[in-house]
Amino acid sequence: MTTAVILFPGSNRDRDMIAALTKISGRPPLTVWHTETSVPDADLYVVPGGFSYGDYLRSGAIAARSPVMDALKRRADQGRLILGVCNGFQILTEAGLLPGVLMRNAGLKFVCREVKLKVENAGTAFTRHYQKGQILRCPVAHHDGNYFADSETLDRIEGEGRVVFRYAEGTNPNGSINDIAGIVSDKGNVMGMMPHPENLIEAAHGGTDGRALFESALEVVEAA
Repeated sequence: MTTAVILFPGSNRDRDMIAALTKISGRPPLTVWHTETSVPDADLYVVPGGFSYGDYLRSGAIAARSPVMDALKRRADQGRLILGVCNGFQILTEAGLLPGVLMRNAGLKFVCREVKLKVENAGTAFTRHYQKGQILRCPVAHHDGNYFADSETLDRIEGEGRVVFRYAEGTNPNGSINDIAGIVSDKGNVMGMMPHPENLIEAAHGGTDGRALFESALEVVEAA
């Protein structure tokens, strides 16, 4: 599987993501700078966490207008897998690849801790190795992770089963509506989530609950 990581000024979880993809896929990902107008051919593109452009204006708003995003949209239209984590999720919503918006945390404070996630949809390309209803451990680190969508949009994504993860057992760290922690696009090939699965993939991390997400995507690509 060929993977690629999109880099923006202020990205700071790119190395974590590169390390995770290298360990799980067996080869290092390609890296693509935000000024590129095209992206190399890959099976999975990842927009990592961090603070692109210092989170000025709205988190992800400037990065979403970088030249590389038009190329990423074309890959999404082709059905390629795209994953946005934390700031990457913010960028994907700002770019229109996913519905809704990530707002300031309800407590108005940066949160950095472990949460519990409930798997709501185990039928996506990213969750095939999980079970519906399974509870996972996963770390979060964000200031603007409060997911919100208008009632029409919310009803649509809930009705279509596009909520992939919810914060579980009272661990919602940001006030996200309906405890939403991760969603997929209408075609199912683009996913965004606030927690960091790349930081829980081996024993040295204290657990492996995030590993199955990447293994799921790998399996989908290899079967195609």
